[in-house]
Parts: sequence; C-alpha cells; structure tokens
Amino acid sequence: MKISMPRKLRQTVLPLLAALIWGTAFVMQKGNTAGALTFNAARSLIAFLFLLPVILLFTKGDLKHILSENTKEDTKTLWLGGFLCGLMLASATFLQQYGLDHGTEAGKAGFLTAMYMVLVPVFGLLLHKKTGFRVWICVFIAAAGLYFLSIRRDLSFRSSDLFIAPCAVLFAVQILLIDRFSVHCSPIRLSCIQFLTSFVLSGVFAPLLETPVISGLYENTGQILYLGILSSGVAYTLQMISLRPETVALPDGSLKTVSSDREMTVVSILLSMESVFSVIAGALILHERLSLREYFGCGLMFAAVLISQLPDRKKEKQRHLKIDG
Repeated sequence: MKISMPRKLRQTVLPLLAALIWGTAFVMQKGNTAGALTFNAARSLIAFLFLLPVILLFTKGDLKHILSENTKEDTKTLWLGGFLCGLMLASATFLQQYGLDHGTEAGKAGFLTAMYMVLVPVFGLLLHKKTGFRVWICVFIAAAGLYFLSIRRDLSFRSSDLFIAPCAVLFAVQILLIDRFSVHCSPIRLSCIQFLTSFVLSGVFAPLLETPVISGLYENTGQILYLGILSSGVAYTLQMISLRPETVALPDGSLKTVSSDREMTVVSILLSMESVFSVIAGALILHERLSLREYFGCGLMFAAVLISQLPDRKKEKQRHLKIDG
C-alpha cells in the first residue's frame, strides 16, 4: 500500500496539519476523570478501530494483508516496528496525561512535549546522522523558546511538569523508530499496530496502577473520540507519512532509499508547532493566560520554524544521498 504525493507537500503541510490537531488535543485532554492509563487505553482502541477500515480503503478490501506486508520479512519488520513505536507511545502519552491530570496547563504541556524536537537531532548523532548547520541554529532558537515558556524565573518547574518533560525523550525515540521502520512497510499499517500495542499495554497496566473509572470514560466520550480519531488515528499517521524516506528507481531497475537527515529534523520542528497551537487553543478555549516572557518563548519557537523552511541554496541532488549511476 503506497501513498503518493509531492515530497514538499508531504514534509510541510502534513506535519503542520498533525501539529494543529495535536495542539488542540491538549485542550481535550484536560478534565480527564477516568485515570491516565484508562483514558489512553480508550483513545488507542478508538484509533486502532478507526485505522482498520482506512487500511481496507487503500488496499481495496484486501483482508489478507490488512495487518501484514507482501513478504514475511517485511511483515516481521512491520510488527516489530509497530510494537516498539507503540511501547514508546504508550509510555509517553501516559506521562503526558498524568501531568495534565495533575495541574499542568494545556499550553505548557504542549511546549514541554515539543522538547522532542531538540532531542531528535541530538539522538540522531548517536546513529551517525548528520544535520546541517542552519537546522542546528533553528534547534537552539527553539530550545531557547522552550526555556522562556516552560522555566520560571527561579528555574523551577511545577511537580506535574516533571512528569511531562520526560515524555519528550520517548517521543524523540519514537520519531527515530518511525524513520527506521517506515521505509520497509506501510505507514498506516505501522500506525495501526502502534495503537494496538498502546491499547494492550495501557489496558494491562491500568487496573494495576490505578482504579479505572468507567463513568469517567462516559463523561469524556467526546474527548476520547476526538483524541482517538483525529489526534491518534489521523495525526500520528500523518506523522509517519511525513517522516517516511523516499524510494527512487535506479537505472538498473533496483530501488534505493533516499533520505535526508536535514529533512527529518525540519519535519520534527514542524511537528513541534503543536506547542504554539496548544497555547492558542488553551487561551481561546480554556482561557489560559501566558506572561510576556512566555509569549516571547512562543515567538522564538515560531521563528525557528520559519528559518528552517527558508529555501536551501544547494541543489536537490545535494540534499539527498548520492545515487550512483
């Protein structure tokens, strides 16, 4: 199952759309009364069920390969990648939801979560991935923005903030896992298995670590449907599509994966715009207010995104891996 669209569209519009959905989702996560794990199990189940008919739509009703690829090797890769991504997702969303449930504002949670944007190129160095100088400038500008928005003048966090901050590490690892596995399998199938894994893990630990409140799920039906269908089913799939490397045909008929570490970092910066959208949504819907210092942080973050999108002077072939022949 292939999804074809211009690379520029895939790597700019799609991550921004995902960021918009995620940003408004922070508002939906406030007011949860069902417990963090129970809430996340429900939204993951909705996402999984939503993506199943989407896969059938793209495969023209091919039930045989709804959660498998054409070869056994690619199917094993699909399920391994889906499990690892789901493990990271379940852990990250638990920490995020727990922090929101215990007092962190929606806008603040958005910017703390967006720290993964800084960590992606840093972790990428450990995998011998190179990133251009201009992108590093954007990363440091955005990190400064996150500092002004998240850290108080006395250099302290709220206790609930300390639960959300580590989820950025897990989201950064998830992005690198997507970059690793999505080239070998369908991004929608990968996303679907990711949510199945998140549902199972959250569902198993929910009765062990908290007291599931079924009435809370009923009270939050609208929020769960929004998070399950749009924030999870749609936005995370857009994330996988935008991060998927491009495959080109060589003169000899073979295929070669063409990826750019710069482009992966830029996509992660665009995805982190969820932080700006979360502040806007928090102010408009929840009437949250930021200080001048925090708005300055938003401005720096937005500037980093704009700079990252300036046209590159290098030719297209210099922004891809060299293809011999």
